[in-house]
Amino acid sequence: MKPDKKNVRYNMLTMFIYIIGLILVFQLFNLQIVHGEEYYERSSRRLTRTTTIEAARGNILDRDGNVLAGTTPRYSVVIYRSRIENDLLNSTILNVINVLEQNEDAYRDAFPVAIYPEIRFTLSEERIEAWKRNQNIKETATPEDVLNEFKERYEITQEDTEEVRRIIAVRYGIEREGFTSMRAYVIATNISIESVAKLEEQSIRFPGVAVDVRAARKYYMGSLASHIIGYTGRISEEALRRDETYNMHDYVGKTGIEYVLESFLRGQHGTRQTDMSVDGTRTGEYIIEEAVAGHDVTLTISANLQRASEIALRNNIERITAGAFGREFEATAGSVVVIDVRSGEVLAMASYPDFAPESFVDGISLERWNEYNDPERKSLLNRTIQSGYAPGSAYKMVPAIAALEAGYITPTTRIFCGGIFHGGHNPRCSIYAATGGGHGWLDVSQAIKYSCNIFFYEVGTTMGIDILEEYSKKFGLGSRTNIELPGEISGVVAGRTLYNELGQTWFPGNTLSAVIRTSRK
Repeated sequence: MKPDKKNVRYNMLTMFIYIIGLILVFQLFNLQIVHGEEYYERSSRRLTRTTTIEAARGNILDRDGNVLAGTTPRYSVVIYRSRIENDLLNSTILNVINVLEQNEDAYRDAFPVAIYPEIRFTLSEERIEAWKRNQNIKETATPEDVLNEFKERYEITQEDTEEVRRIIAVRYGIEREGFTSMRAYVIATNISIESVAKLEEQSIRFPGVAVDVRAARKYYMGSLASHIIGYTGRISEEALRRDETYNMHDYVGKTGIEYVLESFLRGQHGTRQTDMSVDGTRTGEYIIEEAVAGHDVTLTISANLQRASEIALRNNIERITAGAFGREFEATAGSVVVIDVRSGEVLAMASYPDFAPESFVDGISLERWNEYNDPERKSLLNRTIQSGYAPGSAYKMVPAIAALEAGYITPTTRIFCGGIFHGGHNPRCSIYAATGGGHGWLDVSQAIKYSCNIFFYEVGTTMGIDILEEYSKKFGLGSRTNIELPGEISGVVAGRTLYNELGQTWFPGNTLSAVIRTSRK
């Protein structure tokens, strides 16, 4: 290539670069100098807010597909800080409250002055004095003085006392908790769909106000299987520190299946972007990331059988208390477990008293919490796995099988029951109190049928505690079942092992008690 052609191309490229540079400089001058104020003003009127779309929690189903625990949309009305005048803020709050009251929706109200049936304080005298000091209000201020002081503090121009009180309720809450253009103050939770529709349709009347929706837990069968299902609640600070994938507003499983299978039931939150002007008017909304619902969990229990078990348990406890079985007993609690012996599946598991998981959805009241934790009732305790009880005569199946398997008796071996066992502390058979005698000659099947203590005293003495303890442990007594529920205890088995751990000596007389009601599960 000739030198002159090289120079022409080089000069053309240089010229092109200069032209591009001039265009860029001109455009920057145009953006920053000529239209700088216009663009700055336009951008300052726009705000972008990113919020979380809460994922729906997975359903908990029974073996037949009935939904025991699911989710339902729960709507809240919130307000964000925006660049609006104080009068407009007050009138907006009043408009929102009017909508809520029209649809009988409650709003948050912690202001300690009521106006009905008269203007009065709602706190005790001691607490109101402390509150006045905290609010820098004169100690001698009357409820009317306090109302007027807050009216002036929030520059409320409305004259109607009811309207003033409504506005103060929200402004006082905002003052206590604060709000920003990114962090809202919650005016009301669990509002009706009618209020949602009105607030959405007429959003221009409610600058800075938005409706948030979250998938709240719903327990469709009330207290049914409450100890199995468990309940959810706001995540604790400790749990939040352990797992940074949660946020401070998340609800997590606290007990039961809700707790054990939390990682399966929880979903993955999504993200929503909302654009709005500085006066709080929304100008656009976009889904950045869709929420992903949690996995469903199917239990082995049958809702129908569970219901029948709970009803039968409650009714029989009431009958025992009323003396329906010969005399009155102080029966306040009990449990029932129904198991498919072919598969080991739990078909029903009832503990009485029970509780309503729904009580925890929006935060349990102190009154209800105290009721559930009453030492006399302990409603939250799952007595099927979290308490130990001596099984009584139901245990006689174990020494019967142990004696048969170990060869100490045969199915036809007969032992005489005269009502009193001559040995140890001379214990009696249960029939002795009623008849003054015993069951007579019995084989093992009859001994189980009539729950004859004397038969098993003889068997236990012959067999010894070591064989009995061995077979008790083979049946799983004294060990956890490892059922997928939290808080299971292992129970104990009476025998030399336990007594050695306690530093005690096992005597032959102990065997007599152990053989008819040995372990606590």
